[in-house]
Amino acid sequence: MVIVMGPDATQDDVAAIVKVIGEAGGEAFVSRGVSRTIIGLVGDVAQFGTLDLGGMRGVADVMRVTAPYKLVSRDNHPERSTIRVGGVPIGPGTVTLIAGPCAVETPRQTLEAAEMAKAAGATLLRGGAYKPRTSPYAFQGLGEAGLRILADVRERTGLPVVTEVVDAHDVELVASYADMLQIGTRNAQNFALLQAVGGIGKPVMLKRGMNATIEEWLMAAEYIAQRGNLDIVLCERGIRTFETATRNTLDVSAVPVAQRLSHLPVIVDPSHSGGHRNLVLPLSRAAVAAGADGVIVDVHPRPEQALCDGPQALVEDDLHELAEVMRVFPPLLGKTATGGVPASV
Repeated sequence: MVIVMGPDATQDDVAAIVKVIGEAGGEAFVSRGVSRTIIGLVGDVAQFGTLDLGGMRGVADVMRVTAPYKLVSRDNHPERSTIRVGGVPIGPGTVTLIAGPCAVETPRQTLEAAEMAKAAGATLLRGGAYKPRTSPYAFQGLGEAGLRILADVRERTGLPVVTEVVDAHDVELVASYADMLQIGTRNAQNFALLQAVGGIGKPVMLKRGMNATIEEWLMAAEYIAQRGNLDIVLCERGIRTFETATRNTLDVSAVPVAQRLSHLPVIVDPSHSGGHRNLVLPLSRAAVAAGADGVIVDVHPRPEQALCDGPQALVEDDLHELAEVMRVFPPLLGKTATGGVPASV
């Protein structure tokens, strides 16, 4: 069961409901989004039914939700959500381009990549300071030094920062630098980490686990929402299949399916899906055509020297083509590209 609060509901109204539920032997989880507050109830639903929750001040609706992911389900939130990251919208009316280096290596490399991304119309900067890698001998990121580089590049370019957090103990540190926290595929079911980012008060990008079903992906988002944060963006980044010709298999069908089941925005990572530069543009077109609310791509000024995922990083010529995709495709779907496309493209 969930309680949907009205737009004029106060903190006292929410606190009163939490108190009533607690006195009835239940537990209430308050999740706040951009436009509404939702309270998820855990306990004896039959007993809750005897309470006049719908008559309490500030309550807009009381709903029984059959989906196991109650807070992120469209059952209680029929209209799809728009999430704002540093003022940049990600949602059903726009197609947002997020771009930057897969890994922060040096101040120069990060700034050059950010400038390339911005010139192509990107409105959010992605960059990894912590890099969980398959091999323990591969580059693991610069840590806080990388976060400081990202913060400096944000000041110089105006692009809000999206960066990954890999350990629950680092959530506060990463959140002090980032505008949006990213949960990578390897941590998609790290429940302690999901709960930690849910309570930090920053937007979260949740990548689909490489072996996760769509329901498992949405249940992971529920862990974040249950801790009070509805500002979640889902990212389809390819799943592991028997196919070896690509790095992963992009599940394009996951975009409309997740949008039907959940009110959260859904974006696509064509870089980690294909794993090859020549696949990123075709997969980006497919993602936008399927209705994705954005794409996140790797950019590097010198990919042959990259310490992480150089073969899939876009260079300047590729970005010109991607900018054209962002100019042409969104209007065909009744959307706009956030940030627009430079006149020189």
